[in-house]
Amino acid sequence: MYIVVEGEDPGYDIFVNGHALARNEDALEKLAIRLGVKPLLEFFSADQNSMALLLEEGAGDPEWAKTLPPPQWFSPQEGLTTVVTLLDYLKSVSSALGSETSHVIGELEEYERVLRKTAIRNLRWQLAVSWK
Repeated sequence: MYIVVEGEDPGYDIFVNGHALARNEDALEKLAIRLGVKPLLEFFSADQNSMALLLEEGAGDPEWAKTLPPPQWFSPQEGLTTVVTLLDYLKSVSSALGSETSHVIGELEEYERVLRKTAIRNLRWQLAVSWK
């Protein structure tokens, strides 16, 4: 799972490592719901180019991909609400995801850094997924 910022070049590094977040997505979704925030995958959106890449990777159904709504963009504040809430909880309950907790915290901190820069520049973002 990685962040895409609207526009050609936002002027800053948007690289995030989302491998641990992807491995723990089910648990993080349940945790987000329990904490009253939007789960990370609700920020997912894909345009036709992104879906073409996913289909090349063997994910998804080509017929379903044709029915996608237009890409959605989200305010960084919405994402920060989820990310910071999850971070606060995981830092206070370090055993929440077992041995994965520290990896997830590290990746959420990367997301927080990028989303804060996105907010400062008044840009929007979306979450993308790669199955490789």
